[in-house]
This record gives sequence, structure tokens and C-alpha cells, in this order.
Amino acid sequence: MNRISATKLLKALLIVAGSLAVPAFSPGAFGQGCVAAHTEQPLISGLDPTNQQQQFHGRDWADKLHNLTVSVGFRTYSSYAHYVGTDYQVRRAILHNQVQNHVDLYDLSFNYQITPRFSLIGDIPAMTGTRHQQGNVNVSRVGGIGDITAGVQAWVFRPPTESHGNIAFSMSLKMPTGINDAKGTTILSNGTTQIRNFDQSIQPGDGSWGFTLATQAYRQTYFRTALYFTGSWLFNPRDTNGVKTFRSAPHEDVMSVTDQYLWRGGFSHNVPKVRNLALSLGGRMEGVPVRDAFGASNGFRRPGYVISIEPGLAFSYRNNMLNVSAPWAMERNRKISTADIQNHTHGDAAFADYTVIATYSRRF
Repeated sequence: MNRISATKLLKALLIVAGSLAVPAFSPGAFGQGCVAAHTEQPLISGLDPTNQQQQFHGRDWADKLHNLTVSVGFRTYSSYAHYVGTDYQVRRAILHNQVQNHVDLYDLSFNYQITPRFSLIGDIPAMTGTRHQQGNVNVSRVGGIGDITAGVQAWVFRPPTESHGNIAFSMSLKMPTGINDAKGTTILSNGTTQIRNFDQSIQPGDGSWGFTLATQAYRQTYFRTALYFTGSWLFNPRDTNGVKTFRSAPHEDVMSVTDQYLWRGGFSHNVPKVRNLALSLGGRMEGVPVRDAFGASNGFRRPGYVISIEPGLAFSYRNNMLNVSAPWAMERNRKISTADIQNHTHGDAAFADYTVIATYSRRF
């Protein structure tokens, strides 16, 4: 299958999964590489959506009040493939001057079920990252806790449902707990050194209060196959955070505080004769918009998106669940930023070919 047809198939899969799994939802993250450094939202969800059906089945009310789920997530990627728009910059690979990022994301999340429909949710992200240009001794290394979120989630229908499907909505507050001006020594072209802020793509936080709106849905269909859909948008109303980029282009002197988004959709099916194991296949789209939904969008940002095909598996045993997925990029697009528009240019961004995501959850 060629690249164009594969991309169209993934877009269609996202639309179909969303329309089938979320018939009552009509909308009004997290890119790889330089487009978005990280996300303050759950790393993975929806690979075994039918598990929600069993959450309160056969349990008394007293036990429900102690229904706490703790999840530990991990995501890793290495970005090095430069794109301007959807055009791969092969010349940079030939000249061996690509900028390379390696990022490991860690995630500790909580879901405290108050009633069968309502729960309190929280998320503590962390990251370690390195950034350097091939052949350059300059290596930026950073690590720390990201921006913590806390909020509420509600299922539309009281689980378990007779239709074997449900829709959940959540809203979370994002707090600026992560450092957004990590810095180190940089060797300049003339051989001198200077203390500079690290690139935006490896900063643990963004220095802004924000909020996230998200939804997840599932529906069991024929042959015990479940359709799933998840979507989230991180809203950052703040314009810029005042952190210097040390970039020479006009309008790019400070870092922009960006929105982020993530859409996932596909299907999950239990493996025949293998108890508690389900495989999934879906499409995934994540990225940073050119302009935020609220507020101005000045300063330096690398807007764009990644569309990936996402195979995964989910294994559950009693109160434990392991989810693993590996999104593989099919289309990468570094879009024109507001600073690019003013400067009559089109900047590039480095993307990863694939990402590995794993999450372990335990319900107490």
C-alpha cells in the first residue's frame, strides 16, 4: 500500500471509529519529536474498553467507595527525520546535520471511583530527554516532573450497560508544576560558550495554567469485537511564557504556550483460546495546532501533526492490566506557524518513525 492510500485509510478509520463508537458526541495529547514535547494526558487508554463493563459487577456499595485504579505509563521515542510540511528533508540526512531528540516519558495516574458513573482523576507526568545535532558535541540533557493535572470523569450511562457500550467525558485542570526554563552551557559557532535555555521540545513544563477536555467511548459489536475512540484537547490560553529561545528570526524570541490534541480510534478483539488477552488495531492523530483555541498564539512554536497506525495488545489478570502499543508514523506534517507567516518562511521539525508506549494498571 503506498503512503497516500495508507494515510487516507487511517483518516477514514478515525472518522468511522468515532462515528460508530460515539454516536452522541460531536466535538465543537502530543506529537512526536519537535512538534510537541510531551502530553499532560494519559499515555494510553481504550485498548481494552470492555474492561469498564466489569468494574462494578458483583461488588457491594461499600467496596465501590474504595475503587482506586493506579496506572504507571512509559513512552519512548527518538526523533531525527526533518519535515517541512509533509516533505521529508532528505538533504539533512545526506549532510548528517539532523537535530536528534530522544525522550522518555513517565506517567503516574489515578482514578478514584466515587460512584459507578463518577470518578476523580489525576496525573503526574515526568520526562528525561536529550537533544543534539549529529556531529556536534553539544548535547542538551534534561529531566524532571511535568505539569500535573487533576479533574473529574463521568460516564454517560451507568455501567455495566445492556448495550455493551458507553461514553465518558472528563475535564482536568493543568497546573504549571514543571520547569519550563531548563538551561545549560551551549558552544557557539565561534567557539565561545553561553548559558542558554534548552529547546522547547525537551522542556518538562510550559509554565502555564490550562485545562483538558477529553472523551473516551467503546461499543461491542459483532463477534465480540469492540470499537473504541478516545479524544482530548489541552487548552493553554496563555500566549507566551517569557522564556527566551535565543533564536535570531523575528517573532521567535520567546516560547509560545501551545494547545495539544490527540485522537485515537479502532477496534479491539479477544484472542481466541487465549484467556484475558486482546489485540487492537487503530489510527492515531496527535499534534499542536497553528493557533490555540483561546488566546493569542505568538512566539515560537512548531505546529503540526503525526498520523500513525497503532497496533496494540492488552492483557488482564484479576485486578491487573498491561497495555502495550507501538504507533508507527504514516504522515508527518510541520505546518506554518504564525511567526513563519510574518517572516514569510516555513520552519521544519524533526519527527520519530515510531513510538513505544506501555502502561500497567492495578485496581485496588
